Amino acid sequence: MKFLSEDFLLTNESAKMLFHKHAEKMPIIDYHCHLEPAEIYENKKYENLTQIWLGGDHYKWRLLRANGIPEKLITGDGEDYEKFLAFAKTLEKSFGNPIYEWTHLELKRFFHIDKLISSETAKEIWDEANQMLATDDFRPRALIKNSQVKVVCTTDDPISTLSYHELLAKEEKDFKVLPALRPDHLISITDGHFADYLTELSAVSGIEIKGFKTMIKALEQRFEFFTSLGGRLSDHSLSTYTFAETKNVDLDSILQKAKENQTLADLEYNQYITALILEIMKLNKKFEWTMQLHVNVNRSINGPALSKIGENTGFDSMGTQANISEELTKLFSKAAELETIPKTILYSLNQNDWLELATMIGCFQGEGVQQLQLGAGWWFNDTKKGMENQLEIFASQSLLSNFVGMLTDSRSFLSYPRHEYFRRVLCNFVGQLIENGRIPDNEALVGKMIEDISYNNVHDYFGFFKDEDSNQ
Repeated sequence: MKFLSEDFLLTNESAKMLFHKHAEKMPIIDYHCHLEPAEIYENKKYENLTQIWLGGDHYKWRLLRANGIPEKLITGDGEDYEKFLAFAKTLEKSFGNPIYEWTHLELKRFFHIDKLISSETAKEIWDEANQMLATDDFRPRALIKNSQVKVVCTTDDPISTLSYHELLAKEEKDFKVLPALRPDHLISITDGHFADYLTELSAVSGIEIKGFKTMIKALEQRFEFFTSLGGRLSDHSLSTYTFAETKNVDLDSILQKAKENQTLADLEYNQYITALILEIMKLNKKFEWTMQLHVNVNRSINGPALSKIGENTGFDSMGTQANISEELTKLFSKAAELETIPKTILYSLNQNDWLELATMIGCFQGEGVQQLQLGAGWWFNDTKKGMENQLEIFASQSLLSNFVGMLTDSRSFLSYPRHEYFRRVLCNFVGQLIENGRIPDNEALVGKMIEDISYNNVHDYFGFFKDEDSNQ
């Protein structure tokens, strides 16, 4: 089969039919990404391919480091074309890595350039792509609109004023840019900046934070504010998690110790985090939001690189907390007792957790909705094999027809072909079930499922358009 042909990843006739007739043209809701709202609003032109393609993309940075490329040509002050040339040379060795497929797919879909990227073709591709980047079709808003994206959910700190979201809500009519609340600084309370952060949260919320209860009150005010601008999700990174009972625990004392940068015992930290997440679950349920938990990841494990280059620069790895599913089970058991379980999507970077999480989720479903879901193959798992494994577990342990599908988790405006990639994997997975006689060869029935997973379920599950729908 030709590289990236119209049927790549589609290995049977059912898969080809499902993709081309039911998935290929579906719109996109990107409900978790790391795009900057300011970049979307300012809608600037990018000077060259390196700026739009390699800037901020730690997936590609890791690949470059694996090829021995000096940091000057990765995150440093190297010349932009030299950075692109280093990436082109690296791609020559990346067969089997999804970045090889994604990058060529992006080149083909956005720039309509059907050439293999290599050191020999780098200058030709650089010149051709840069010429197109000078046009308005390659500004951020046009890239989003032309990719048929209907909703972009950014990742926003509770203290954000969401000023760019407000501006976009007034001005942009072709798609929505909605905030998703991510209170990382309320979780990382031992980083030495907790007191300053609470001061900022107090100022922006208008609520004087004197202790744990008033901190939650301030957070509730932020939920209200985010909701006013279309917010429907919260997002939380629990790299590790240990449940700790909080009954009769002096949370104010723990809070005060953290503010004073005193050392917290492991038990104290776990009690605080457990109490915080339980309150966040309550707030998600109150505001009819969906909570996302990302677990079992080791972040910034290269200490010198963290000090020199900073966070989110490609020095993270899969976590190995073996009992994290057991600890999350205790959390959800407590939330069930309190009747505060919201819609929840659970992601683990460690595939060894997936079956445990999928079976645990089945114990806490709510009435009238598939309340809990196993999230899409995340980060190092958004590969063909990772997606297939996630689909297999979700289908075997829950209801695949209710799955909310893929997200980009990206900082790039050129990442939307990842949705196409996922849809091809999905159609091939379902097509194989048809070919093996495991599900009916019924296009109307199965085609609807593909459309639901690709778009409709996301639309319905998160309620992004519920205000408009209620007015129809």
